[in-house]
Amino acid sequence: MRSSQGSAGARLLGVGGYRPQNTLTNEELATRFGKSADWVAARTGMRGRAVAAKDERVPDMAAAAGAAALADADITEDEIDLVIAASCSAATPIPSVAAETAGLLGIKSAGAFDVNSACAGFCYAIAVASDLVRAGSANRVLVIGAERMSTWIDDNDLGTAIIFGDGAGAAVVGASDDLGIGPVVWGSDGTASELIAIDPEDRYLRMQGRQVFRWATTEIHPVALTACENAGVAPEELAAIIPHQANLRIVDAIAAKLGADNAVVAHDGEDTGNTSAASIPLALARLRETGQVGTGDLALLIGFGAGLAYAAQVVRVP
Repeated sequence: MRSSQGSAGARLLGVGGYRPQNTLTNEELATRFGKSADWVAARTGMRGRAVAAKDERVPDMAAAAGAAALADADITEDEIDLVIAASCSAATPIPSVAAETAGLLGIKSAGAFDVNSACAGFCYAIAVASDLVRAGSANRVLVIGAERMSTWIDDNDLGTAIIFGDGAGAAVVGASDDLGIGPVVWGSDGTASELIAIDPEDRYLRMQGRQVFRWATTEIHPVALTACENAGVAPEELAAIIPHQANLRIVDAIAAKLGADNAVVAHDGEDTGNTSAASIPLALARLRETGQVGTGDLALLIGFGAGLAYAAQVVRVP
């Protein structure tokens, strides 16, 4: 049996994002629920949520983000040999988001599969892509987080309607002489999976917000610290902390416990909302676009959500 040589490490070669043009504002939600816009902002940290158009599907948004990442990495579709899509909101389970997205992008003969770890999905997919590249099973991998959460939200449910949005973010992972993607720290607590779940009766996403808030603000920062330790990086060396944009109150609570005083904390969810698996790559792409991080900077990615699944790793910004 002949084995592939693999590489010493893997790194992010490029990133990209796609945000739908429609926005659901705090003022609209305030009118709907008989609250004030300030009330909505105080509980979410958000000003708006991106909402997909009626004809925008998850693969369509994934392809837009994927194309942006390919352009940023300066590589062509023919150079991608694997597509991994992290998503929990596709309209149907077959075909996979990854396979359909590959087709839309003109990527032929590449492997393609989906990962469903909800809001931790992008971190899971990056870890898998990194390990596959290092093992020699793939050379360049397109990793996409894409969600249309609005499909699964009850517009009359205050607990979810004020939080979730739509969008897609992507990254290209490739071989590197150095370790540009640190070891992942991941896990789950399936005994509490009912805290965030699709109701089998009405098919809407239901969330027990207080319990989720308590879990995220007490259990996730140790995971992030372990990811730094495993990567050999002190929190003070981080240029950016990019948590899943679940709720900006949760984001700030986690970041405050890490002691990374020099790091910028991603707040992409202020305008885009909680886009589940898309939120981390979208936030990373925006930090790059706005010049808040530069090539080679260290960024801590932290995903957490339904499952209850979580994952974190340190990466170098492409």
